[in-house]
Amino acid sequence: MAAIGHALALAGSMTWQILWALILGFALSAVVQAVVRKSTVVRLLGDDRPRTLAVAAGLGAASSSCSYAAVALARSLFRKGAHFTAAMAFEIGSTNLVVELGVILALLMGWQFTVAEFVGGPIMIVLLAVLLRVFLRERLLARAREQAERGLAGSMEGHAAMDMSVPGDGSFWRRLASARGFTAVSHVFVMEWAAILRDLVLGLLLAGAIGAWVPEQFWRAFFLTGHPMASALWGPVVGPLVAVLSFVCSIGNVPLAAVLWNGGISFGGVIAFIYADLIILPILNIYRRYYGTRMTLVVLGTFYAAMALAGYLVELLFGAAGLVPAERSARVMAEGVSWDYTTWLNIAFLVIAGILLARFFRTGGRDMLRMMGGAPEAAARHGHGEHGAGHAGTGA
Repeated sequence: MAAIGHALALAGSMTWQILWALILGFALSAVVQAVVRKSTVVRLLGDDRPRTLAVAAGLGAASSSCSYAAVALARSLFRKGAHFTAAMAFEIGSTNLVVELGVILALLMGWQFTVAEFVGGPIMIVLLAVLLRVFLRERLLARAREQAERGLAGSMEGHAAMDMSVPGDGSFWRRLASARGFTAVSHVFVMEWAAILRDLVLGLLLAGAIGAWVPEQFWRAFFLTGHPMASALWGPVVGPLVAVLSFVCSIGNVPLAAVLWNGGISFGGVIAFIYADLIILPILNIYRRYYGTRMTLVVLGTFYAAMALAGYLVELLFGAAGLVPAERSARVMAEGVSWDYTTWLNIAFLVIAGILLARFFRTGGRDMLRMMGGAPEAAARHGHGEHGAGHAGTGA
């Protein structure tokens, strides 16, 4: 029982450290998503030119999602005419180039990891685009589109299909400051929390258990920390494999990344590990349902190669610039809660979260939660119809 208590205490401590940052990140993401329409996203992703892939990554970052919802949304974009490579770039941006991930990385591990995440993401997209041009044949792409058109359900289908942006015209600030804008922000905020909550809790519990129960000697031996060159070569190779087997994705893999960093994995290995949320085993099974077995193998191979190579390049770039942290002091081992600035920030942002939560349930949010994992067609109708009507009928 003492060991279990120790693990839970570590998980609780990490939760308290990052709570305000999570609320801030999802609130900022909700503001952007409230004014970015998904129809605009589809229109801009019709090919795999460099400019299109840059737009795809940017729109993905603005349309922050949990990994499951991002994968479902990428399939939806592909079915509506987006190029497959652009849809994959959107998927990467939607999970790995988002503000909440960067804030939590900085808070738990240091600003260098945040910068590395946003430098390595575009590198991974470029590498992936090159690999898909080499290995993706037209016949395989046609079969994948045929399989996608079957519409087999994966996970978070309803959530991915909802368009919760503010209807109507007007400037960004006018739409955001309206009653409809307030409602849209509350809807996106709560739905994003609902989508990632399972993975976040699992990631924190797993990180707490590993931090409490697995001795540092094991990680140091496993990551070859006694051999700097071998460790740098081994990290980006093994990092994604650990992620695949951990079943943790989205924001939930950051606490585990912090544990691995303290345990001795290389800087590039951490980055490759974080990117691998899109090839964990449950998501690979969803790819199989969406695109077929052969395309799933292509996605697995190209994603794995791109994230490992991106990890190596980040290691080289940041090593040459002297930006790799010398100390392995990620904030995962402190137990307990102290009355400091973190506590005050948590209280302030919990008040903000409470206001958004109240608005969410006052404006039809309960029905949206019921539809998260449901049929995408019904969720899409809710997002464009009932949701819009709910906006119109709410006061400031």
